[in-house]
Amino acid sequence: MNRARVPWYLWCSALAVTSAYVGGYWDISWHRSIGRDTFWSAPHMAIYACGILAGISSAYLIFTTTFGRNTAMRDVSVRIWGLTGPLGAFISAWGGVAMLASAPFDDWWHNAYGLDVRIISPPHMVLAAGFFGIELGTVMLLLAFMNRADARLRPALERLFLYVGGTVLCESLLIKLEYISRSDQHNALFYTVVFLGTPAILAALATASERRWACTIMAGVYTAFALGFLWILPLFPAEPKLGPVIRQVTHFIPWEFPLLIVVPALVTDLILQRTGRWRTLTRGVVAGLAFFAVFLAVQWPFANFLQSRLARNWFFGAAYFDFSMPAHSALVRYQFFYREANASQFWRGMLIAAFTSCLMMWAGLHAGRAMRRVRR
Repeated sequence: MNRARVPWYLWCSALAVTSAYVGGYWDISWHRSIGRDTFWSAPHMAIYACGILAGISSAYLIFTTTFGRNTAMRDVSVRIWGLTGPLGAFISAWGGVAMLASAPFDDWWHNAYGLDVRIISPPHMVLAAGFFGIELGTVMLLLAFMNRADARLRPALERLFLYVGGTVLCESLLIKLEYISRSDQHNALFYTVVFLGTPAILAALATASERRWACTIMAGVYTAFALGFLWILPLFPAEPKLGPVIRQVTHFIPWEFPLLIVVPALVTDLILQRTGRWRTLTRGVVAGLAFFAVFLAVQWPFANFLQSRLARNWFFGAAYFDFSMPAHSALVRYQFFYREANASQFWRGMLIAAFTSCLMMWAGLHAGRAMRRVRR
């Protein structure tokens, strides 16, 4: 390992996860603005570039470790199917194969069943599985290098690790878009969906990095990406190429203003900094309840604001609708869509959301402690 700088293949892996997330978000905007795309559309190329970039970095590490003379790398690697390399490289290689395999599957799916505007579909889930494989592989790869690094190189690796952690958070929330729009934000199910994974990702990667304000940094990466897409995409022209066109669209339609995850993430950092000697269960419950309470306290009234006229501008983006969205949609009418039938169901759902937050936080803290021991 080069002690003077972060190795190029780690930057390549980080670029891979960035390319997939940018392409995935762009592809959703493409479907909302233009409609049917081709296999060779620009968002698809950005997505599949992730598999190629991950394949390049993984193949280099595996083949140079297996056939090269770097015995130091071989001593901190694993052996699979006669090949030797870092565990993260093998996981990323599998993810790259899955992502590239999803491409013809997705193309066939569209040709067989027509336009698919839903995020959760069989080919998209294969794609997501591959991307999560590359993300996990990149996290494991960075962990191994970070945990072996000297004091001069570790800070740079920590920053890259937390950036990748931010993209993991981004992708986790991206696949939940259909359940977390502003019209859903007064439902208990919305909070449960958001808490599935989010506190675990933040707690695990923050604990593994041992860096102050790690949760805030990762939430900041998510917020920066979401705001960038919200403000930049509408600058580019686009028009529907598939009917029926219910409303005229002249530019790319982004998703909504980012969730205020950064606020409970900041509170979580403060709690984790002051409870280092607590039992993991107690720490997880306290941090999980705080995450739940703070997010509820900021997101609930902010959802009211997003439904108001004050948010219907380029900054908050509440006036953007895709070309096929009907006039009776709760989103178009700036109304909340209630999934719980009565107050009893709502409060039961909120208890489930609070429990989910605590469980995810506890699991994340446990996982983070285990991640500190990764060396291969």
